[in-house]
Amino acid sequence: MGMGEKMALVVCSDKSRGIGITVWDLETGQQLLHIPTCAAAPHGLFCLRNHFIVASQTNRHASLGAGSIFIWPLNKPHSPLRSYTMEAIGPVSCTKDGIYIAGGAPSGNVYLWEATNGRLLRTWHAHHKSFNCMVFSDDDSLLICGCTDGIICVWSMISLLDEEDSGTSPSLLHYSSEHRSSITGLVTMSAGGSSIFVSSSLDGSCKVWELVSGRLLRTLVYPTSVSAVALHPLEHLLFSGSVNGKIFVNVLDIGAVEDPFVTTEDQAFVLKGHNESITALTFSGFHLISASEDFTFCLWDIINRVVLRRFNNRKGALTNMVVIKQSSLLPISNHQRVPNQFQVSLLQKYPQPSNSGTGITMFLSSPACHNKQTPSHFHGNNLLDHLISGSEKVEETPAMLQLKLEKNIDDRLWVTSMTKHVMEISKHLQTRLLDMMQCRLLCNPYEPHSSPKKIIVQRSNLKP
Repeated sequence: MGMGEKMALVVCSDKSRGIGITVWDLETGQQLLHIPTCAAAPHGLFCLRNHFIVASQTNRHASLGAGSIFIWPLNKPHSPLRSYTMEAIGPVSCTKDGIYIAGGAPSGNVYLWEATNGRLLRTWHAHHKSFNCMVFSDDDSLLICGCTDGIICVWSMISLLDEEDSGTSPSLLHYSSEHRSSITGLVTMSAGGSSIFVSSSLDGSCKVWELVSGRLLRTLVYPTSVSAVALHPLEHLLFSGSVNGKIFVNVLDIGAVEDPFVTTEDQAFVLKGHNESITALTFSGFHLISASEDFTFCLWDIINRVVLRRFNNRKGALTNMVVIKQSSLLPISNHQRVPNQFQVSLLQKYPQPSNSGTGITMFLSSPACHNKQTPSHFHGNNLLDHLISGSEKVEETPAMLQLKLEKNIDDRLWVTSMTKHVMEISKHLQTRLLDMMQCRLLCNPYEPHSSPKKIIVQRSNLKP
């Protein structure tokens, strides 16, 4: 596994709650922890800020009022925070900063919560079919969702967080209908000066898209249905797991192409280690981890194309895998000095006034907490607001004045960061629009240029 901090793998199934969640030491193969009574839908498990495991609980009947999302603090895993939702939730995801959580329902509804106070920020009917997977872009500015009918929908977080427009359905940034069957995976990456995402489907293809415009860049086709997808953290390598157990590896060339609708079947190599369908793929450092319906999951050396370690999960096939730091499992001492704290709360079932959630406070001591460039991680801190409001009723001490000063600085940095982020998105959209207009004029300056047949784009009115 190499030098550095030890990592662990969190796994669970969607078949039975009796299987539960298991945490494995990837280096030794030892079972570190077992959490009973959990069955998460595919793409229904993630790690929040490396200190909480969040899972949407499967519901066989998918009836209204029977959904639930459980949150376990990793240093106290047997006391979950149980949130009950309006309806069953399938795929869930969170922003990289851990502030927002999104969930998709079989009805086609999407829910967006603020993790720190549990506030339900928005719910809307996003599609007439259910969602299989959803991810946020690397900069947390876009929400990407894949549906069972092959549709991919993309929303801007600016429109989703617009409180003045919260009573209506948010406008799509763009959507596509290129895939002919269910979307099975979504991954994002930054390449050069642009951002892309890759979608996999049971139609036997993976497609590479430009993130902001939704333009199709490349199509990769395979001899069988693709059930899972992953990107190498550094190299431009795409790993596509198939229903026959093979993992196809492609060099992801995202340069300019003459015709993006031309497909390719060239694979760099194929990994063979499973007998049944691949259910999930992820990375721990530079090692690939694959799970299969054959009740095993494997740790791969992708350079030598061999399995380093095979794990057997006799209780059932695994459908979710998340890599965490083993240090997250250690309890925090009461005497441990921590500079900041991060709170998660019960996720609201109905929209309610803010600051009404009941939460768990988690103390963080990672180096990122000292970085004043990321104040948005803590802007939902209800304890700090409570201390400051309480100080107004008594004589202000130097400590309280210091708290107020630090909070004002954090608030100003957050507003400045958000403003800069919005301006960058607006500038990117404007540049892309000008490029498209120039391209249309160069193609035919006298006749209207017909819109592409295979991409339908709708842009919301974003203001810088």
